[in-house]
Amino acid sequence: MRPMRATLLRIAILVALTGVWVLLWGNYSAANAVSGLAVALAITLLLPMPPVPVQGRVHPLSVLRLVVRVAWYLVVSSVQVSWLAIKPGPAPPSGVLRAEVSIKSDLVLVFAVNILTMIPGSIVLEIDQLRRVLYCHVIDVGSGVAVDRFYRQVAEVERLVVAAYERDEDWQPAEEAA
Repeated sequence: MRPMRATLLRIAILVALTGVWVLLWGNYSAANAVSGLAVALAITLLLPMPPVPVQGRVHPLSVLRLVVRVAWYLVVSSVQVSWLAIKPGPAPPSGVLRAEVSIKSDLVLVFAVNILTMIPGSIVLEIDQLRRVLYCHVIDVGSGVAVDRFYRQVAEVERLVVAAYERDEDWQPAEEAA
């Protein structure tokens, strides 16, 4: 990784951790910001994470499409889950579904899994990293339509994250660590 990019990444991590600290305290003050920066520095210096190989490029327009589509999924899924909670009658059957993805990068796979977990009505329980298989608990598997909707959602999230971060023309496998 180039030195400038590495420095910018470290600064972004410090800003993000400081922001989380301030949000956890619930109000902004100079003391909260300074103490948050101190905690962020302590975390990054004392508990360093291993480097994550990053391949490909970020495509801003595709990222925007991904954000808009995920926001839409959040709204629609929230309405569906709310309806399941208040509608009369028994709850629909839930189950664990297996979804295969063809995402190459572990980092992009994490993005996709986080998006799928964020969307109400499903949560990723397990990731088979080698075979690229996700096991997801889904609230409504009572009909073929509901199951098909889940698989279409997984396929679209996969398509959108690949378009945003992992296009074939930009892809270069990471060098293996010795």
